[in-house]
Amino acid sequence: MQIWRSLTDVPDGLGRTVVTIGNFDGVHLGHQHVVRRSREVADELGIAHVVAVTFDPHPMAVLRPEHAPSSLCSIEERATLLNRAGADGVLAIPFDREIATWTPEEFIDRVLVETLHTKAVVVGANFRFGNRAAGDVATLREAGESRDFTAEGIALDGGPQVWSSTYVRTCLAAGDVSGAAEALGRPATIHGVVVKGDQRGRELGFPTANVPTTDLVAVPADGVYAGWLQRCDTDERFPAAISVGSNPTFDGVRERRVESYVLDRTDLDLYGVEVEVSFIERIRGMVKFEGIEKLVDTMNDDVVRTREILGV
Repeated sequence: MQIWRSLTDVPDGLGRTVVTIGNFDGVHLGHQHVVRRSREVADELGIAHVVAVTFDPHPMAVLRPEHAPSSLCSIEERATLLNRAGADGVLAIPFDREIATWTPEEFIDRVLVETLHTKAVVVGANFRFGNRAAGDVATLREAGESRDFTAEGIALDGGPQVWSSTYVRTCLAAGDVSGAAEALGRPATIHGVVVKGDQRGRELGFPTANVPTTDLVAVPADGVYAGWLQRCDTDERFPAAISVGSNPTFDGVRERRVESYVLDRTDLDLYGVEVEVSFIERIRGMVKFEGIEKLVDTMNDDVVRTREILGV
């Protein structure tokens, strides 16, 4: 799987391509549908390469940073998911204010024609591009008539709620990881490197793998979840009770964390290890307990519920 970080990174000998374009954040089922259709078109035309064009950072982070959405996945994670759906390469265009001034025709000529030698473009029916979002599917079709490519717009998927990255973020913000999973076609996840925490969980008999969070990454609402923790270096996967929040029972902890207690394991040394945390079902909201005994009793209940949900 190739990831090109600029137009000049794309090899000259790539040949004709089928291209799909979008932010593809989260690569939800609607995105996957568009990429699969791109693969079908490529096979029909006898073209080897399907290229997904995306932007890094999200255009809103440049144009209206105060309204920029939190990210559902990194460019690398996005590329892996796009590859599973049928893309051969990803062109992650560095988005800046200069590119924001390109007219639709400029984007078509620089990216689709000169760089990717596009034979066909497949996008969502609501796709917009170019300065002030002036271009759409009709713009692509008209331009393709004189530039030797076709363009196809795919109807939006989902119902009654159309699947979108915004919808997934809304689900996560409400703690509805099941709804997010339905739109994504897989559990919602976060990635990160395990850091040393306050070790209070270890003292209580529930050692946790702590992954810090930031406002830039979409994380489920504060609460406790049943899910899985997977090591990215060995692909070992463990059932886990996962806490998201700032541990309100203990004063002094302010930053939000994702803390995963791997069931029945007190021997794991995960410090410095990159992990993927998958959220399967929400167990409860975050609660401030009056005493340690009540906290431990509830954590034991959380473990029981986690076993029931995961079937372990």
